[in-house]
Amino acid sequence: MNKDIIKVLVGQRRVGKSYLLFQIMDELIREGTKKDAILYINKELHEFEPIRDYHGLLSYINKRAKKQKITALLIDEIQDIAQFEKALRDLQASGRYDIYCSGSNADLLSGELATNLSGRYVEIDVYSLSYPEFLLFHKLDNNEDSFMKYMKYGGLPYLVNLDLNDMVVYDYLRSINNTILFKDVVARYNIRSIAFLERLVEYIADNTGSLVSAKKVSDFLKSQKTNISPNIVLNYLSFLSNAFLIFKVRRSEIGGKRIFEINEKYYFEDSGLRNAIVGYKPSDINKMLENIVYMHLRASGYTVTVGQLGSKEIDFVCEKRGERLYVQVAYLIPDEKAHAREFGNLLQIRDNYPKFVVSMDKMIEGGEKGITLIHITQFLKRFL
Repeated sequence: MNKDIIKVLVGQRRVGKSYLLFQIMDELIREGTKKDAILYINKELHEFEPIRDYHGLLSYINKRAKKQKITALLIDEIQDIAQFEKALRDLQASGRYDIYCSGSNADLLSGELATNLSGRYVEIDVYSLSYPEFLLFHKLDNNEDSFMKYMKYGGLPYLVNLDLNDMVVYDYLRSINNTILFKDVVARYNIRSIAFLERLVEYIADNTGSLVSAKKVSDFLKSQKTNISPNIVLNYLSFLSNAFLIFKVRRSEIGGKRIFEINEKYYFEDSGLRNAIVGYKPSDINKMLENIVYMHLRASGYTVTVGQLGSKEIDFVCEKRGERLYVQVAYLIPDEKAHAREFGNLLQIRDNYPKFVVSMDKMIEGGEKGITLIHITQFLKRFL
């Protein structure tokens, strides 16, 4: 805890940011901060609805500070307060407060904070539960049945309070998806074509892990009697990314420095949300595995791109602190043709960085020619 730096938790709604703020509150109390010296504001609660802009926020805090000595501020979903960055700048400059806040909009947070509080804040990314965390939360053993639950329902923390069955879980997840779409996209960006937005989300869910271009999406929607230009498609995709519902993954040239500007892939922050949107289908298992591996790598601090090696593709090229690893994801490797495809692409990479084929094959961990074949549950425990 450091008064000189504002701590900002960023991530999709319902991934556990509020829970972390309460943990921070408990830690502050353990370290000696009096409970009544901590002020918690949550813009999702009705009692804080009158706080609409930075004037209202400063007024509320100043009134409370006159009644009691406040030393720590925790503000949940701060992006719902207009021009919040002005209030944070004043509060931070006063030197009186240890400030923590959370937000669910990447564009608003990074843009406004970077402009007004450069060097005076730190962003802390918050994601839904990793597979090891899911096991811990739900008190499950690491086995195939547990992993299938994780793949099917995802890792939003509140699921621990629900029966893990399709009707209950997917009803909850659909409500979360609706909240994200209407609060963080429709309301924030004044979206008029809600039907198109919903179709776009369904399209991305159905094409998880496939190369996507705005023109391809536009052409598909035209075939569905929805006439939307590629530029509007790009805007809507950026809005969905800003809400942390999806993440865009660009293609990079292996052995070069070129980043391709078209044909990206998209993955969902939470695989359960993806399944709630488009339905859980066993035929989509490779898409779901890719989604899980990508989010695990991202949450582990890797910068991830899709690798392009001539006409060949590497699922994930991952970099962190000057180190690199390559990952191919395959549900099963049933024959020589599949083996040649998954291993052959990696064998063409002429460097000595670690290379993995991640699969659900029931096999002992092994490999060949410097490529490690690893079961997905072991991979998800290995890279944290």
